Order: sequence, then C-alpha cells, then structure tokens
Amino acid sequence: MSSPRLEPTALLARHRERLDQAVRACTSRTYFAAFEESPSPRLYGESAAAQGMAEFEATLGSTFPLDTPGSHGYVATERSPYGFDLDVSYPRTTDVDPLIAAALMGIRDWRDARPEGRTGVCLEILDRLHGRIFELANAVQHTSGQAFVMAFQAGGAHALDRALEAIACSWSEMTRTPTTALWEKPTRGEPLVMEKTFTVVPRGLALVIGCNTFPTWNSWPGLFASLVCGNPVIVKPHPSAVLPLAITVQVCQQVLEESGFDPHLVTLAAEGPDDRLAATLAVRPEVRLIDFTGGNAFGDWLEQNAQQATVFTEKAGVNTVVIDSTSSFSGMCANLAFSLALYSGQMCTAPQNLLVPADGIDTDEGHLSLAEVGAGLGAALDDLLVDDARAAELLGAVVSPAVLARLDNAAGHGAVLVESRAITHPSYDDATVRTPLLIRLTSADSDVYETECFGPVAYLIATADTAESIGLLRDTVRRHGAMTASVYSTSEAVLSDVREAALDAGVALSENLLGGIYVNQSASFSDFHGTGANPAANASFTDAAFVAPRFRVVQSRRHV
Repeated sequence: MSSPRLEPTALLARHRERLDQAVRACTSRTYFAAFEESPSPRLYGESAAAQGMAEFEATLGSTFPLDTPGSHGYVATERSPYGFDLDVSYPRTTDVDPLIAAALMGIRDWRDARPEGRTGVCLEILDRLHGRIFELANAVQHTSGQAFVMAFQAGGAHALDRALEAIACSWSEMTRTPTTALWEKPTRGEPLVMEKTFTVVPRGLALVIGCNTFPTWNSWPGLFASLVCGNPVIVKPHPSAVLPLAITVQVCQQVLEESGFDPHLVTLAAEGPDDRLAATLAVRPEVRLIDFTGGNAFGDWLEQNAQQATVFTEKAGVNTVVIDSTSSFSGMCANLAFSLALYSGQMCTAPQNLLVPADGIDTDEGHLSLAEVGAGLGAALDDLLVDDARAAELLGAVVSPAVLARLDNAAGHGAVLVESRAITHPSYDDATVRTPLLIRLTSADSDVYETECFGPVAYLIATADTAESIGLLRDTVRRHGAMTASVYSTSEAVLSDVREAALDAGVALSENLLGGIYVNQSASFSDFHGTGANPAANASFTDAAFVAPRFRVVQSRRHV
C-alpha cells in the first residue's frame, strides 16, 4: 500500500512558523537557531545517538541505495581520517547526457509548484535530515576528520540552520513581487486596465561541487537555494566525502517523490578520484548555476571557463590578525589558541597570520616583547591541549595527506616557536592527529605568509609597528583574499583604522574576542560567511546576491 501523497502547500503550513522565524532573524540579524546544536539525550532522546551510530555502521561496506541515471558500475573512494575504509559503494557516473536529461525532466512541474509549494517541500526535507542528524554527524566525522561533537554541530545543526537561512532568504526574494496585479492607468476616457501575472522561473540546472572538510555546511546553502528557486540540482561530492551528501540526496528524493515530483530533481554524481566529473559537468550548456568550495586553482578555472553559468565560489584566503595591545593577555592568547587548534586549523575561517609589532605590545601584564607574545600563545596551546583525550576532541583528525605534507614542510619556513606534536587518539589508534605549529616570520617573508597554508600552521609575523600591520592586512586581503580578519587593541583609534582597512579590503572583522566567540565561527541568520568582496569568495552565505540570481521573474499581461 503506497503512502498518501504529501501536499506541498500543506507542508508549508506545517513548517510555516520555522520559516517565519528564520525570515525575521535574517532581517533583524539577532540570535536564532532552529535546530539544537547539542547532542544531549535530554534534547534528542536517550536512544538517538546509538541509533544514529547503528545506521552509520550499517552503511559501511554496503552499496548505497540510490538510482543515478547515466551511471555504470560502482565506486568506493572514502577512507576515514580516523584510520579505516568506509567501503561504501555509490553508482559511478560515467555518462552525463542521461544524468542531465533526467535532472531536467521534472523542471516544469517543479516550477509550477510556485514558491509556496517548493518552500514547503524544502522545509520538509530539512526536517527529515534533522531526524537523521546523528547518522549525518557520524558520516561527517568519518569523511572530514571533524571530532564528533563538531561534526554534529557544524555538519548537522549549523548546516541545517544555514540551509534554512538560504531557504528563508530565497523565500523573501521570490515573494517580493506579487503573483498578480491589476494595473490601471488613468486616461481622458476610460482608464487602461490590464491584468498582469508574475511567475518565478528557474535559471536551469544547478551543479553543487562538494568539499572534503565541510561536506554539508558548505554544500547545503547552495543546494537548497537553487532547489527552492525551482532549479534541479546535480550534487557532485568530493570523492573523500560522499556519504553525507548521498544521505542528503536520498532524503531529497524521498520527499520529492512523496510530494508528487520527479525524484531526479536532485541527483548524486559520484566519481572516481581521476574522473574530473566536475569539470565535465561545469561547462555543459544546460548547467546555469554552480556552487563550489575548494582550492583556488579549480575555483579560478570555473570562473574563467563556465561562462554559461553563474558561478558561486569559496576559495582559499589568508586570514589575518592584527595584534596591537590587549586588556587581557591571557584571554587573548586563550581565544587565539582555541581558534588555531579547532579542527586542526582545517577551516577556511581559521586565522593564519598574526601581525605583531617587533618591539612588542602593551597588555594588562605590562609591555610584552614579541618573544613573550609567542611564549604566551605557546603556553595557551599547552594548557588547551595538555590532555590527549581532550585535545583529540578539539583537533579532530588531519583530513588528507596533503595537509600533513604542508605541516611537515612549513617548519622550514622560519623559526619554530611552538612545535607540532602527534597525539594518539583514545578511540582510533590509526587516526592522524597533530597540534598546531607556530612559526616566527618578519614582514619581509611575504613569499611565505601571503599563501594559505591550509591546516594546523600559523605565523607570528614581526612588523615595524601597528601601522605596518594594518597596511599588510589591507594589502594581503585585497590581493589574496580572506574569509576572516581580527584585531586586538585597547586604542579606539587603532580599532577605527583596522575597521577602515577591513572595509577597504572587503573582509569581515572581529574585534577583541576574549570569551566564548572565536574568529573562525559564524552564526547563522546573523553573521555573513564571506563577503564576496575579496578574492577568497565571490559570494556570501547568505545574502540577496546569493539567492536572487537563481531565478527570474517572467510576466504576462492582458487587457481586462
């Protein structure tokens, strides 16, 4: 006996309160979280964690149940950074023609569902994904190397919030224009009266190119912004992080089908490591939208070669901290140490370049030399990571051999202030876990610090003075990009100068972070992730510019 069909507008009514709260939060930029970020049994139930783990473990060594048009055979490419093969097989996409044809088959019905129907379906998908949050957290942990709690938060609850934010922002833009209008122009005789209709129409096929480190957090905003605006979506995951997006596509297809739509409006395109499927798909004329997170080389290639598509990219940058003075030296060092250690620095928002005047800084502990600043950071890292079990839960695991190679090579770039050390994970003997490396440089070493060294590497850079530090912040971000910037100073004049530099460079700024907020974290519905105003990213999660290009409004008119 088949399940009763879900009515899309009824789904909108079911989730309307959550949508309205999200829309209000996007407008006010005040605190809002739709999904609980703690995996506590008090919030999710006593059996939720064990059930999610069991569902994840049942997937290992299996063939993932997805139908992908254009696939031939299967491919298994994932190995957990914690030291074991997932051995999950996915349909291997070998022919993009039937894949694209299948994706476009249901576009007219999806368009005709209008914003109300599409939004209802997308909100139901988020609700279903939330029901599988523990399974998703395990999948994110063992593809990205994030520790479980971080995977639950960033890969689960926060990713859901960012997806909801994209849907809410899209809803606001799509419903800004009325569906119908009666147009009446006064004349000397009878007025001219016309009835006009306005229909949101999709741009076409969307391509989401996933990344290894944040497979859901970085992919879901673009996926759901494109889908809710009427566009079919092909999801091309990173070969090392397929499972989180395979679960995503599975849930999307289930809800679409139950709602009476073609399930292939969302499809998974898994590939072998050398298939270059993203490059093949990206230049197809049917692909009109591309969302990409990853390195500069391929991001630049997409921007230059996928001319038929609107391309949204998040690439590499050089995140910079200006240290001028501080009212709490211990608080500053503790905050920076946490930011450097979190997920072993494998975040696009993690600080890398710490700019400090060569003659030191004024603090609540007196004037401290550059060497003492380095020692303070080293002591804070030691305090934070002294216990291996606690350290492992903060550091996670090194996601790939490339990160480890960069870490090993970085020690030769300058004087090592804080050595990186290996940590034995208490639960996974074969996990690769490393503490951050801190290297001393001078402002003359631009060949080193103007390139992103993705991973647990940071540079303490001696500058002539704070004015030079501010100039370096402005210039390096303008030329090389950054996702975040930060400043520590007790001087309002310095803070004002750094704020101006950040505006000039187009980078988000954090000032004097000492407590429980860190520069590499961003809050959904309030903080914009990326600005689109510097080379690190041409888009922002989530503003009108991120969603509005995904649809057009087409009108018709007639005399009444």
